[in-house]
Amino acid sequence: MSHQIDTVHWFSGYDHPRSVSANGGVYVWKDGRTNADTFTAVFDYGPDNDKNKGFQVVYHSRMHNGAGGTKEYYYSNGGMLNLDTNKITPEGGLTEKMAAEMGMKANMLPTMNLSDVIKVETSANTGADPMTSLHMRNWLECVRSRKEPNAPAKVGYNHSVANIMATTAMHTGKRVTFDSKKQDIAMG
Repeated sequence: MSHQIDTVHWFSGYDHPRSVSANGGVYVWKDGRTNADTFTAVFDYGPDNDKNKGFQVVYHSRMHNGAGGTKEYYYSNGGMLNLDTNKITPEGGLTEKMAAEMGMKANMLPTMNLSDVIKVETSANTGADPMTSLHMRNWLECVRSRKEPNAPAKVGYNHSVANIMATTAMHTGKRVTFDSKKQDIAMG
């Protein structure tokens, strides 16, 4: 889940969720594990000082049935990013009709393939996927130049906060919040 939540933080600009509720359990792999093999978390994101603004993210995972394979969809009011097909489409975007009813403008992303946008050039083919190669290339270039990488250490801290919030919510059955000033997780 850390990579998916990291993507939410990257796209939204928020460092962490305001709150998380979660549920799950060990339903299939009764082998002594304590973390769920089936898990759903609902993340609330938005400004801490305005609860009327924001959005929800729903994450679901089951580690016992590959029906349909891995699916990773990101929806916004402009459309959908489907990482299964590596396509951006206007699906789910704000249509002219719906926008007019709310006094807004339509927001429909153009259809495009990520492969048309992202090009990978490496001097050695390690067999890694294109995104891993880009990530490693950025990191190595930053080691040489001393510039900050695309994913600095703070990013790892931020998605760790979200992961710990989700795990705490699941194990306690309570809604969990994060106090930015104290850098502390609290149960509500």
